[in-house]
Amino acid sequence: MTVNVCSKLFMPLALIKYGRTAIAGIAIAGAALGVQAQTITVASTTSTEQSGLFAHLLPEFKKASGIDVKVVALGTGQAIDMGRRGDADVLFVHDKVAEEKVVAEGFAVKRLEVMYNDFVLIGPKTDPLKTKGNDIVEALKKVATGNAEFISRGDKSGTHAAELRFWKLADLEGKTGTGYKSCGCGMGPALNMAASTGAYVLADRGTWLNFKNRADLVVLVEGDKRLFNQYGVMLVNPAKHPHVKALDGQKFVDWVTSDAGQGVIASYKIGGEQLFFPNAAK
Repeated sequence: MTVNVCSKLFMPLALIKYGRTAIAGIAIAGAALGVQAQTITVASTTSTEQSGLFAHLLPEFKKASGIDVKVVALGTGQAIDMGRRGDADVLFVHDKVAEEKVVAEGFAVKRLEVMYNDFVLIGPKTDPLKTKGNDIVEALKKVATGNAEFISRGDKSGTHAAELRFWKLADLEGKTGTGYKSCGCGMGPALNMAASTGAYVLADRGTWLNFKNRADLVVLVEGDKRLFNQYGVMLVNPAKHPHVKALDGQKFVDWVTSDAGQGVIASYKIGGEQLFFPNAAK
């Protein structure tokens, strides 16, 4: 077990000012003491894992840094709770409101944007309710009034949070129809349930592109600007949790938002289609 001595010795600096200045102080102290964590824990979303992004990204980070990354893939809400408890070193998630809140609470150092893609409404090819188009709100109104089967993640993930926003925009909170089912599961299992029952489901495009068991499901709604899906990355605050591997965690944050890391993200494609679009510099 690696003991993060530098975080304990230099905690006043982190308490005075969050951000890269604080982390730089910790990093200098760590280097002087020869402290080097070989593995960090990144709490992230099922979409980043099940899309295949981490399998593509992490070997390149290991080449650049020598650091291994253990990914714990959960819904964004659960991943952020891991950060609050100090059970992760870095958060890599996609619910901007929740991300800004955890920073304001002091449990994460600073939120940086990393990349984006979009959400899509998936459903049966026959589309019995005629939802196809580029208006997610109108599509959900048809799903609810038609009592169509709809699979909700129901897991406080970034995708679930987006779905709830769309129901609210449609003025359908608590009125989602008799076919609405909450699985409390990841994106892959939710898509599997939709495929087996011919249901509608909101998904992130990355996981959809990497999903193999599609049955007769297709993308029905896309192109609505409200379907924009932004990802952020944050170091868990060592001022709250001194055992956080701040030196190596910050290396991951810096690399994934650097030109090198952004290039690796952009290069991830399935069938020639890019899954994520880096935007750390914007």
